[in-house]
Amino acid sequence: MCYIGYMIRKIIKIDEEKCNGCGLCVQACREGAISLVEGKAKLTHEDYCDGLGNCLPVCPEGAIDFDERETLELNVEAIEENSAENNENTQLTNELRQWPIQIKLVPINAGYFNNADLLIAADCAAYACANFHKKYMKGKITIIGCPKLDNTDYTDKLTSILEYGKIKSITVVRMEVPCCSGIANAAINAVKSHGKDIPVEVVSLKII
Repeated sequence: MCYIGYMIRKIIKIDEEKCNGCGLCVQACREGAISLVEGKAKLTHEDYCDGLGNCLPVCPEGAIDFDERETLELNVEAIEENSAENNENTQLTNELRQWPIQIKLVPINAGYFNNADLLIAADCAAYACANFHKKYMKGKITIIGCPKLDNTDYTDKLTSILEYGKIKSITVVRMEVPCCSGIANAAINAVKSHGKDIPVEVVSLKII
């Protein structure tokens, strides 16, 4: 393990007022320095940012710029370890595009909902499908929940998301158990309450 100190160097800075939460910078950052937090891009690992700025040209809002200041040294060891792990798992791509993902925690007006294809998944669903990221999450904004454990009806929250986000389509992935019907019903009822024609696909997973 190497010691990481502080030094003055060039890294990126993100203007959260301009950021629309599209997540393109997260995908462009090869070092994994940027994450989406509550609908905004944040430099969550300053020691991973190499200051090359691959994220700058992909930002549609011009929210990213360079800043030269005292910060953590570049953690080359951690970056190389991440790269090696990614190379070993080229078939295991993480398709999660935002955070948080719990229905009860997501802000209804988050920028990542704008014109998005929405995946609403039961908490248990990912454990029943080995390639859940690739098969269901790819290209979608993912939110998850369990109406039984949360003891709530998600209809009102989902309706608000539809109104603010202009959702293009909805895919619901649930387990083939009675208690999981609540999450599908909430999605269908939200579309009815919203009053717009949004296609909804419901997928029921079995434990084989």
